[in-house]
Amino acid sequence: MDEVAGAIADPVRREILLLLRDEPLSAGQLAGRFPISRPAVSRHLRVLREAGLVRDTAEGRRRVYTLVTAPLDELAGWLGRLRRPAGWQHRLDALETEVYRTRRERHTADRQHPPQKETA
Repeated sequence: MDEVAGAIADPVRREILLLLRDEPLSAGQLAGRFPISRPAVSRHLRVLREAGLVRDTAEGRRRVYTLVTAPLDELAGWLGRLRRPAGWQHRLDALETEVYRTRRERHTADRQHPPQKETA
């Protein structure tokens, strides 16, 4: 998980992953989309490959990269635990339902029995 987190810490690498989400791309196609040198893009691709986030295959003289999302699952699970302790979402949903039900009942009661004006 640490290697995956380190790999996606860089904005260029995150952008590469987003580009590969839609379709496999060659190293040259990826390099053409960034204002950095081809060797710099190659270094980013190596980090992503070592973290298991991309896979490369040879097609003639080109290297074609595809996204591999499985390594993100463990990280996503850990990040999900930061949001709320297990079971809290269900409790908060139930509380929200109860608040709306109580408001609706009060609104209905107010329309059926409007407050009487006091006379002096």
